[in-house]
Amino acid sequence: MTFLLRVNKHEAPPDRFDRRLLPAMMLSSALNPVNSSIISVSLVPIGVAFGASASETAWLVSALYLATAVGQPVVGRLVDLYGPRWIYLGGTMLAGLAGLLGVLAPQFWVLVLARVVLGFGTCAGYPASMYLIRSEADRTGKGSPAGVLTALAVANQTVTVIGPTLGGLLIHVGGWRTTFAVNIPLALACLVLGARRIPKVVVAQRSTLSSLDFPGIGLFTGMLVALLIFLMKPQVAHWYLPVIALLTGIGLIIREMRIAQPFLDVRVLGGNLPLVATFLRNLLACMVLYCYLYGFTQWLEQGRGLSAAGAGLVLLPMSLTAIGVSTLTGRRPEIRAKLLVGSLGQVLVAVVLLTLHSGSAIWLLVVGSMIMGIPQGLNTLANQNALYLQADPTRIGSSAGLLRTSTYFGAIGAAAAGGAFLSSGSSGAGLPSLAGFMLVSSVALVLLTTLDRSLARLGRSQ
Repeated sequence: MTFLLRVNKHEAPPDRFDRRLLPAMMLSSALNPVNSSIISVSLVPIGVAFGASASETAWLVSALYLATAVGQPVVGRLVDLYGPRWIYLGGTMLAGLAGLLGVLAPQFWVLVLARVVLGFGTCAGYPASMYLIRSEADRTGKGSPAGVLTALAVANQTVTVIGPTLGGLLIHVGGWRTTFAVNIPLALACLVLGARRIPKVVVAQRSTLSSLDFPGIGLFTGMLVALLIFLMKPQVAHWYLPVIALLTGIGLIIREMRIAQPFLDVRVLGGNLPLVATFLRNLLACMVLYCYLYGFTQWLEQGRGLSAAGAGLVLLPMSLTAIGVSTLTGRRPEIRAKLLVGSLGQVLVAVVLLTLHSGSAIWLLVVGSMIMGIPQGLNTLANQNALYLQADPTRIGSSAGLLRTSTYFGAIGAAAAGGAFLSSGSSGAGLPSLAGFMLVSSVALVLLTTLDRSLARLGRSQ
């Protein structure tokens, strides 16, 4: 390891994880999921306030996804190069400023800008947390701190659960601007916790700002932006977007293979196929999950005739089950077994969705929701733990960022699938097509997990 020398007045016990880091880690890594979920209940009142159409307010969602998908690995690389403290503090300051910008926004485009800034600001928490977990494991000499990794996963799942409920309460109390204002106290809390708890570090191979691979970052950004915009609304008329993504991707590979300190070390990724497989598994798992969250929720309201509140109650058992499953299985080292059970659970959910119709009993919907909670809890935790063990320790921040990027690719792919298959409106005729798409993706996840023999060794190495 080349990166960590702790500089702290009060050193933690040499053989135990410094649990004083946990509040700062959990709160900052949850900033992104809470802003991803809280906006769902804000879109309608924001559209009314500014006279914006549904297609326009959708950019409030897309702007955060784009900024986060691009920013996570970039900010993660900065964490690897400069340590977590200042990147963490700078990111939370951006999140607080974005909240203030949203509160004061006089026009709709300013809100979109606030969401972009918010996306970049919330990029720091997760890579910084994974960096700290790795550095604490090296300091204590105790490989994988399963309990800490579980706490991080459960914190993110819990925030995703309460996001829409919190948003609804805030809007009821103070209007839609409160869903932006909530970032101000959260950012202040992160700043205080970060300044007090996150240690200063000396990076043995610290780079100067001028040595950063800006051309590589630019090519990576161009590739992702072109691909993500196409996936948000795929059309034949937008054929040039995947072409741009392909050309910039080729340019990125050529560039990164020719320099000594690349932003994205394609040689390392090419030689670490198990890590690449983890990114792909995470993408597939998240695509199925978000198909359920976005598409199935839409069907519940349009095809099954439930209210928004009723649809939320149907989905609640999924989230509660996911938290319980993560908590119960978090300390167990098996990664392959968790992924197999999780992927098979998604297959089962897709089969259940194929049987549903407008008259399906509520209890059947609730049972399906509970089943979906099992893969949500297992897949998220297993992929996170796999990345922790597979990634190059000196690039743990950027690797964690890429894992989050694969999550957003899955979410955007799910949104595109929902738009394509559920365009038939209230008839609900598109649900079987969406369920079939989920089934194919789930089977692909089963096969990818089954064929990856490295996962068995990985579980034993924890």
